[in-house]
This record gives sequence, C-alpha cells and structure tokens, in this order.
Amino acid sequence: MDFKTREQKLTRRSFLSKLGAVGLTGVAVSLGLGSAMQALAQSAPLGAPLPSEKVEDTIKRLFGGRSISPGNGKVKLEAPLIAENGSVVPVTVEANLPMTRDKYVKSIYIISDKNRRPLNAKFSLTPEAGKASISANIRLAETTDVRAIVEMNDGSLYMVKEEVKVTVGGCGG
Repeated sequence: MDFKTREQKLTRRSFLSKLGAVGLTGVAVSLGLGSAMQALAQSAPLGAPLPSEKVEDTIKRLFGGRSISPGNGKVKLEAPLIAENGSVVPVTVEANLPMTRDKYVKSIYIISDKNRRPLNAKFSLTPEAGKASISANIRLAETTDVRAIVEMNDGSLYMVKEEVKVTVGGCGG
C-alpha cells in the first residue's frame, strides 16, 4: 500500500526548484548582511588574512619576527620577465637545500607584493619528496615582485624575489 501522494514524491524537478528557493534566500540574506560580514572580516582572528593585506603584514603573520636570509645560491625562482596575462603566470621554485630526515625543506611560500592578498600559495613538503621543487600557475593583479620563501624544518627561512611585469592583470584588473 503506497501512502505517498503525488505532491509528497520528491522528483528531480521539485528538488531543483526547492534548491533554487534556498539559494535565492541565501543570496537575499547575504546581501542584507554585507556590512556585517565586512566588519567581521576586519576583525579576523590572528593568522587569518584580512580582505586587503600589505606584504609586510603577510610576512609578519606567517613568520612572526624570524629573520629571513637571502636565498642566493640556495633558492631559485623562475618566473617570466613579462607576463602577458596576469591570470596565468607560471612559477617554479627549486631549493638546493638538504632533504634528509634531520634537515629538510618544510614549506615553500609564493608571495606577490601587490596582490590584494599577497600569499599566492603554500606547499608543504616532507623528506620523502627527495627534492624541494614546485611549479604552479599564479595570478598577479599588476606588475609586482614575486617572492619565494623557503622554510626549513628547524625554522630557518630563505627568500628570493623577482619582478614580473604584467600587461593584463589577472585579478579583475
């Protein structure tokens, strides 16, 4: 005996219409709470990036007061001199540093000075990687310095940077 009437059966069409109603409600609520959400973002907890952050603040948030040594000869950053499209900028970072159980590259950070949020990427590594080398495509808003910061498992930091000229911005510009 089937107790479900036609109205009680969940069809694909009724599911999608209900999902759409929920989505519209969410949009309406978020539009009404825009200023409250902005105030909440401005009071972000320690360690969380603010909606617009300076590169110095990003470095301080990530590494505290630790000193950063020049990575000349130890860290190599490859990025194009001119990026025709800031939406897709290929970057490669290689660290000529030990990758043993006792001493190894723990993380590689890619930071772009003039992006609204400077931290582009963080890669975590283990000694099992064998070699500290990463490649990624990043987005750049405008011509800027791109930094590669390598963090060792003992907390030591090494940095190199290169300027990348951007002809068409990739972050809405």
